[in-house]
Amino acid sequence: MNNLFLKGDTVHLRPLQNSDLTSEYVSWLNDAEVCEFNSHAVFPYTKEKMEAYYQHVLQTFSTNIVLAIADNLNNEHIGNIALQNINWINRNAEYAILLGNKNYWGKGIASEASIMICQYGFDRLNLHRIYCGTSSKNIGMQKLAAKMKMKQEGIRKEAMYKNGEFVDIVEYGVLKTDFIK
Repeated sequence: MNNLFLKGDTVHLRPLQNSDLTSEYVSWLNDAEVCEFNSHAVFPYTKEKMEAYYQHVLQTFSTNIVLAIADNLNNEHIGNIALQNINWINRNAEYAILLGNKNYWGKGIASEASIMICQYGFDRLNLHRIYCGTSSKNIGMQKLAAKMKMKQEGIRKEAMYKNGEFVDIVEYGVLKTDFIK
């Protein structure tokens, strides 16, 4: 396992690397089903945009920790997970996940990877709070937030325009003390 950072039963998290910048990865960000509830797949995504994003990740590593989700058996890059917009004074970060390879959907991979990155954020980064927002239509992410012990904190009314309509963004968050119970 190349550049292993955090290891789970099924997947491990490792730094995103240049070799991950494949046409398959680009296809995830253009796939309407993969991006049904996020801000991607609105404008065409290209290899050049992906390379620019990768450079941004490298340059902002102390405030945007983006890790590849990889299968333990074959080290295949199947998605990304992140603690981003880290605020070191307020000790909070925004959680994000993209499980791009549909062959891994419905297998508990997102839950496993999400618990790992939250434990990392609280235990090793000493964060106080991790939060996320998702479309009110994204029931899967809402269930995942509950598994991460996140509580609904609010709703941003009609804050996202996606697929021809405005949808609410449901905000979630978890404090370190609630996560470790």
